[in-house]
Amino acid sequence: MQTPLTKNIKPERDFATLDNYLETGGYDGLRKAVTEMDSLQVQQTVKDSGLKGRGGAGFPTGMKWSFVPMGEDAPTTKYFVVNADEMEPGTFKDRVLMEKDPHQLVEGIIIGSYAIRASAAYIFLRGEYFLSAERLSAAIAEAYDKGYLGKNILGSDYSLELYLHTSAGRYICGEETALLNSLEGKRANPRAKPPFPQVSGLWGKPTIVNNVETVCNLPHILHYGPDWFAELGVGADNGTKLFGASGRVKKPGVWELPMGTTIREILDEHAGGMQDGYKLRGLLPGGASTDFLVPEHLDVAMDFDAIAAAGSRMGTGTMIILDDHTCPVQMVLNLSQFFSQESCGWCTPCRDGLPWVVVLLQDLIDGKGRPEDLDLLLRQTRTLGPGTTFCALAPGAMEPLQSALKYFREDFEKYLSQPVAAGAQ
Repeated sequence: MQTPLTKNIKPERDFATLDNYLETGGYDGLRKAVTEMDSLQVQQTVKDSGLKGRGGAGFPTGMKWSFVPMGEDAPTTKYFVVNADEMEPGTFKDRVLMEKDPHQLVEGIIIGSYAIRASAAYIFLRGEYFLSAERLSAAIAEAYDKGYLGKNILGSDYSLELYLHTSAGRYICGEETALLNSLEGKRANPRAKPPFPQVSGLWGKPTIVNNVETVCNLPHILHYGPDWFAELGVGADNGTKLFGASGRVKKPGVWELPMGTTIREILDEHAGGMQDGYKLRGLLPGGASTDFLVPEHLDVAMDFDAIAAAGSRMGTGTMIILDDHTCPVQMVLNLSQFFSQESCGWCTPCRDGLPWVVVLLQDLIDGKGRPEDLDLLLRQTRTLGPGTTFCALAPGAMEPLQSALKYFREDFEKYLSQPVAAGAQ
């Protein structure tokens, strides 16, 4: 089984039903977990697999779980939360999993919840994902009917309640503590850390927050074993990954491939190469909040360390392609406008700095820019960089800007020599 995440996704059907899921070993991983293993053994299995979070940060999943208090003295109320608020521009991988194989996510949630002995679990779903909500709701109801959810799951002593929560739709909810505040009915602002959610999360109780794709790996790791999972990768990281490409490629889409697959293979073999008449200038390898890479990086492996060494981040693994007919300055302005709009306003650098970046870029494009504005933009990438803001929204917003200034500075400078736009003062 080389493509476990997408094995049930078939072109001849809309989505995998419960019967389809059971035919390929569905819920066997859960059955093994709750009837043959204790919670700590499940945690250790996931640790041994080397599974890293697929939401962008790449933190080892089993290690994250290990920070949750366990044993007789641990709180009896714990929560397992799935981050399905997929609002990163250019990212659509979790949507595919939820729409096409909803029971895979449900089973993964139950396994993850059992691993930390959570009493309740929540799917925090992007509000605009209507079809995902419909299919997940049906899958949850079927799981209750079959005894996979509720009291004494599969005859064990473990019980779990699972709730689907559709969000109000803000990008900041991708930050796990802002997500928890929103789930509690509060304004979606990030929380100070420590305490970390694993100790004090949802309603002050120990909580794990994992991404959809991360959770969907759990049934297969339990079913096939950690060694099998480790062997799926072809680079430094284990398992498979949903990689995507959008922009002027011939076949934009998403594909399940081994971790460590090169950028070149993804673009040329799976995305079909650039559309006729267009050339590749650069790409954002992991969604809108990652640094540009350029054609010289085509042979870089898509794994966390290799992408970091090239000067960017794996992020969500869904590439946004920059072609030679698109202005990188205007592309960065478009992204900056999005991030500025989505700032929660909780800290000053993000609240005031992002709109200023938008003004500087818009003035530049309108012919009102000054040579010193390029230095101001570069300074903003440091002022809003890591360690200067309450969460990672603003530092992520600076990544495409700082790398565009590095690789495409001549495009910024061209605007300095153009005449002032009509009507501009």
